[in-house]
Amino acid sequence: MGSGQLSSVPLPRSFFDRPSHEVAPDLLGRVLVHGPVAVRLTEVEAYGGPGEDPAAHTYRGRTPRNAVMFGPPGHLYVYFTYGMHFCTNLVCLPEGHGSAVLLRAGEVVAGLDEARARRSGGARAVTDRDLARGPARLAVVLGLLREHNGLDAIAEAAPPLSDAAPPLSDAAPLLPGAAAEPFAPGRSSDQAALRALDHADEPGCGPGCEPGCGPGCEHGLDQAAGHRLTGVPHGAAAVLVGRPADPDSIRSGPRTGISTAKDTPWRFWIDGDPTVSPYRPHVPRRRNAAATSVGGAPRS
Repeated sequence: MGSGQLSSVPLPRSFFDRPSHEVAPDLLGRVLVHGPVAVRLTEVEAYGGPGEDPAAHTYRGRTPRNAVMFGPPGHLYVYFTYGMHFCTNLVCLPEGHGSAVLLRAGEVVAGLDEARARRSGGARAVTDRDLARGPARLAVVLGLLREHNGLDAIAEAAPPLSDAAPPLSDAAPLLPGAAAEPFAPGRSSDQAALRALDHADEPGCGPGCEPGCGPGCEHGLDQAAGHRLTGVPHGAAAVLVGRPADPDSIRSGPRTGISTAKDTPWRFWIDGDPTVSPYRPHVPRRRNAAATSVGGAPRS
């Protein structure tokens, strides 16, 4: 797993105001926070818009189920699949386009105790590596369910840094009109548009906290780094700068388990990261003629 400092500066909405296959590799190493748990993303998949990507939920247009994908960028699109799992996406492109990035895997970097508790329902113990190793597992550790579909993950309304708190980065406050142009990694104006998110001066960092607890709080959250990363309002979500993946470590290939547009190389992951889920190509289900005939039995 990665090492080094994680920035709790939130990403601006303009970061997501681009095609999903451009946003996806840039999301690797970023941190998604929801409640007391934060996950650093290590594997994602891009899905295009109507008429563009046959594998996307929006390929045939807008429906009640996929309506959030046509909304503003930076919102969560959470859907139920296989009758038992939720999966989480981040909406891309301006309103009306219908595109998103599926969050496939990540490393829990804050709220480990809560994440372990959420994944401990089975008889087998879950290793920390496997806590969010797969899209359904990632949604579970972050506590994302149907009611979170449409939740805004942009922290543009976050309070300014406390005067007493040390700065987390040299980013300046959001400039007027900065989010109106597409985000360009490395462009100074967009780097300046990133605003710090820090609640170290609030009278408690989460459920069970004592008034006045600070960065070293141990009342339910991980210590210093976890306190900063999970300092978002209760019930809110935020995507933070985190620790972007080294471009040389990013790999791409076909998306996992889809039957259409299966060769489109829009799955992106951090090479060598143990939390990346195993790739599995689509395997069509075949009816066994012997098994479906009267008195027949499947062939071995």
